[in-house]
Amino acid sequence: MQVSQIYVYPIKSMRPTTLSSAKLTCDGLPYDRTFMLLKVKPDGQLQNMHIDKFPQLSLFLTDIEFPASADQTNGGKVNGNAKDGKGWITVTYKNSSSPHPESGVGNTLRIPLEPETSHLRQFEVMMHRSPTTAYDMGVEYNSWFSAWLGFKIVFAYIGEHRRLALGNFASSGMNGGWMSTISSMIPVPIPGLAGPKDASKVLTFADMAPYLVVSQTSVDDVSSRLPPGEPMDVTKFRPNIVLAGALTAFEEDYWAELIIGDSVKVQLRNNCVRCVSVNVDFDTGAPHKGEAGTVLKKLMKDRRVDKGAKYSPVFGRYGFLHLEEGGSEAVIRVGDAVKVSKVNAERTTLAKSEQMSSL
Repeated sequence: MQVSQIYVYPIKSMRPTTLSSAKLTCDGLPYDRTFMLLKVKPDGQLQNMHIDKFPQLSLFLTDIEFPASADQTNGGKVNGNAKDGKGWITVTYKNSSSPHPESGVGNTLRIPLEPETSHLRQFEVMMHRSPTTAYDMGVEYNSWFSAWLGFKIVFAYIGEHRRLALGNFASSGMNGGWMSTISSMIPVPIPGLAGPKDASKVLTFADMAPYLVVSQTSVDDVSSRLPPGEPMDVTKFRPNIVLAGALTAFEEDYWAELIIGDSVKVQLRNNCVRCVSVNVDFDTGAPHKGEAGTVLKKLMKDRRVDKGAKYSPVFGRYGFLHLEEGGSEAVIRVGDAVKVSKVNAERTTLAKSEQMSSL
């Protein structure tokens, strides 16, 4: 197998930026899901905006321009402006090429990849029972998104803060046992899984794990269930890493560890269960009205394979970077060879608290 695609989602639930190479760190790809929108409800409470509840988020395209000081392992565009040199996200509202008719704001917005936070209001964000502190990016950004969405929002930046991975995601053990393709292995604590202060503090605004890995062979299986000429868009599954060359669809259900390139190890802890986000029409920002709007139903027929989530279909595996003692990051590239170094004897099982899709 090989790495065929790498995706980073700088703003949660919006469209991704494609990379040709990327650093892997313990808390995910650099800049992955470091921003998120929250809807301001009539009572002033904030609601996390995920694409399953807010499909219109798919109308926002993202493009990262990495800082000039960054090395080339990010595999994206680099800002060559000598006066600026900072990293930026360009967000484009794809359904309009003209300014907003009421507010007059344009259809593109530039956001610093690493904003200055000393002047920003801090507030708590709770996601899947795992809280963190975030920064309110302020009126310039809040008003731009509010104009195009039609309701008041808060644009949040996670900054240096992180969330805890809970349940099975926070431990190195895998139910179902380990069966190495080379030799029998016993689960052990994972050195280098996260920072030295707390080995489970690994998440940005990603739902349950720093990485989501999917197989193109399985994506092709889903495409075969749709009408000819309507292939499944892999980004509807929200992966970070797409692998090509698996012999059979859904064999990844049993994968426990991957080695990418010569030595990059990614441990696959749990299944990713799916929701209505896979039915979204990226052209309209609404549930698809054709056959593509029944993808979740089609998967229900034979992909409810996790005993802990018997009503939800499985697609993809959640992963964590495994670093040797003293390591802090690794690098992968499109085209890197991938081998399955460990498999589980049985499929892993989600606890009820872990039944979240990747958004």
